[in-house]
Amino acid sequence: DILPLHIRESLYQQPDHSELLEVILDLGRLPEARFPRRELILNSKEVSQSDIDYVVSRTGEFSGDNRAGIDHTLHRISAIRNRNGYIIGLTCRVGRAVFGTVEMIQDLIESGKNVLLLGRPGIGKTTMLREVARVLADDFKKRVIVIDTSNEIAGDGDIPHPAIGHARRMQVAAPAEQHAVMIEAVENHMPEVIIIDEIGTELEAQAARTIAERGV
Repeated sequence: DILPLHIRESLYQQPDHSELLEVILDLGRLPEARFPRRELILNSKEVSQSDIDYVVSRTGEFSGDNRAGIDHTLHRISAIRNRNGYIIGLTCRVGRAVFGTVEMIQDLIESGKNVLLLGRPGIGKTTMLREVARVLADDFKKRVIVIDTSNEIAGDGDIPHPAIGHARRMQVAAPAEQHAVMIEAVENHMPEVIIIDEIGTELEAQAARTIAERGV
């Protein structure tokens, strides 16, 4: 229900709407939908500022990395701003809990070794991490903490999505503070496993190495 009615109606008319990956809304352009095997112009009405404002008013607060979520869901809304800071574009990505995705790396998970997932955007790395958190916490009874900088792994809101099972989640107030929260998790909460969605800075890499040296 976060999308304007004329866009929702176009989506629901698609036979594969249940496989939707993301919706693109850019001011003054036609709305687009992306599916695993195709991309689609949803209708002939250009996206207006009121369309963008409609979506923004129904999402959570945008963080420093211009990402927001929808309470109690795994969906992510990413914003594009103009030079004055106003939102003029949105990428609305569908988040899903997919069970069984961990099977391809099951042996690595069971080994207790550190694992780094690499790949282009949109191939399911975060989905796999979500399932890893659940399997380690529920099946292997590990003390798992998820460092959820953009609330992508465990969803928006203060209560984590059930998809991570009994794993705990620590939110990050600002992306620049992720490395500090990683260390805080180890020092304060005695985890056996820490799961991080993205490592993109030298400080975060150093924090990950420090955590590994402590046996986590």
